[in-house]
Amino acid sequence: MVKSLETPPVELLKPGVKAPVEETLLTPRFYTTDFDAVAKMDISAHEEEIRAIVDELKADYNRHHFIRDDEFKQSWDHIQGEKRRAFVDFLERSCTSEFSGFLLFKELSRRLKESNPLLSEAFEYLARDEARHAGFLNKSMADFNLSLDLSYLTKNRTYTFFPPEWVIYTVYLSEKIGYWRYILVFRHIQNHPEFQFYPLFRKFESWCQDENRHGDFFKALLRSQPQLWNNWKARLWVRFFLLTVFVTHTMTVFERSDFYEILGIHPRKYNTQVVTETNKTASRAFPVTLNTNHPYFFWYLEQCAINNQKLIELKNSKELGVVKFFKKIPVVMNIVWYMLKMYLIKPIDAEMTREAVR
Repeated sequence: MVKSLETPPVELLKPGVKAPVEETLLTPRFYTTDFDAVAKMDISAHEEEIRAIVDELKADYNRHHFIRDDEFKQSWDHIQGEKRRAFVDFLERSCTSEFSGFLLFKELSRRLKESNPLLSEAFEYLARDEARHAGFLNKSMADFNLSLDLSYLTKNRTYTFFPPEWVIYTVYLSEKIGYWRYILVFRHIQNHPEFQFYPLFRKFESWCQDENRHGDFFKALLRSQPQLWNNWKARLWVRFFLLTVFVTHTMTVFERSDFYEILGIHPRKYNTQVVTETNKTASRAFPVTLNTNHPYFFWYLEQCAINNQKLIELKNSKELGVVKFFKKIPVVMNIVWYMLKMYLIKPIDAEMTREAVR
């Protein structure tokens, strides 16, 4: 279910405020859910673990981390051309994603305050972290004479309804894949400081620990709900969400390959490592994971990304709309076909190997 909101003309935005990126398959989305169903969740099976994670979130280890020190206080006009465009695009999409999480978690915290105080407190801390991340990224955009009007986004983006179980699967994976995205960039730049053209990258190590803690909370929440992992339907859904997250990530990396190349990162190798490590991490929460060692797995993933690039090129072409429509059909079918082939690869039984995971 999608709630569509009418978007005001871009002319109404203030000077220096960037027009939001057009909503596409790869654009970070804003979500809403069945708040009453979340409130009724029985978390008693993992309440002790959830309380421990909430205590860790409450400690707020990063409360002094997101500070713009003297290195930020300079002109960044020397960053121009493709590097500037690619970096601003990264900042905008990342800020939108973090702000989307803030809105969902804030509303969950507000709605659960009376019915489920423990979960309400957890979501309050998650919202705090996401707001801090979004604000820090928006200030970085301001260094490039642009910013996002977050109140405008709140009112004028499309909100997609996800049932609570889909939210849990999706947010768990987004937090864990976010951890691997950030930590791998941090480690790379730590080893190759010549590629650090802006101080934001120094913040990524502690930043990704927020992502990790958020993921741990959703893992505990997921494991407290047996229907989300202890039956054949859950196994099918888990494979679907793993697949869609990995396909989306691969498409995004291929689309943003110029950004990673600017950082001295090989996009294909980076994507392979992020997907592989996220899949391993997911085995701690999910009953099954995908077989990323299958000889065709990453080839299929990349075929999805290559076909997505064809869709982008087709969209930007000057051909008639009806011509574009019919040319899109086989390309979209190719993406669906390769996703189906990956889905049908025999998965790894994580429940059987859980004790071996470290």
